[in-house]
Amino acid sequence: MTEKGNTDFIRATGRRKTATASIRLYAGGTGKITVNGKPLTEYCYHDGLSRVAISPLTTLEKGDQFDAIVKVSGGGPNGQAGAIRHSLARALEKHDPESRIPLKRAGHLKRDPRQKERKKAGQPGARKRFQFSKR
Repeated sequence: MTEKGNTDFIRATGRRKTATASIRLYAGGTGKITVNGKPLTEYCYHDGLSRVAISPLTTLEKGDQFDAIVKVSGGGPNGQAGAIRHSLARALEKHDPESRIPLKRAGHLKRDPRQKERKKAGQPGARKRFQFSKR
């Protein structure tokens, strides 16, 4: 990867909720994925989170053909795993435009727009109202 001086990489950005992930994807790798300086399995501490993060590679069955360096910020663990998945899918699409169809069918290229709704003035939460008293 960068130790070898390899500058041939694909850059992509992915987002989910308030999390943002920026990825550098190196072709011809060994399957090593680093997130914020840690291995993926260590950073995504739960097995389900790491499975979500690498699902585009699983869909294309190319898990051991790429190395990736990911910088992720914002959000929580689930949002960050979704942001990593989105950025990885975008990078794989840039690398091979033929892979767009299976990635799109699996839903990896779709940006999940759901975010927390803001609290409104004059009420205790986003939707909750104070108790109404008729008398």
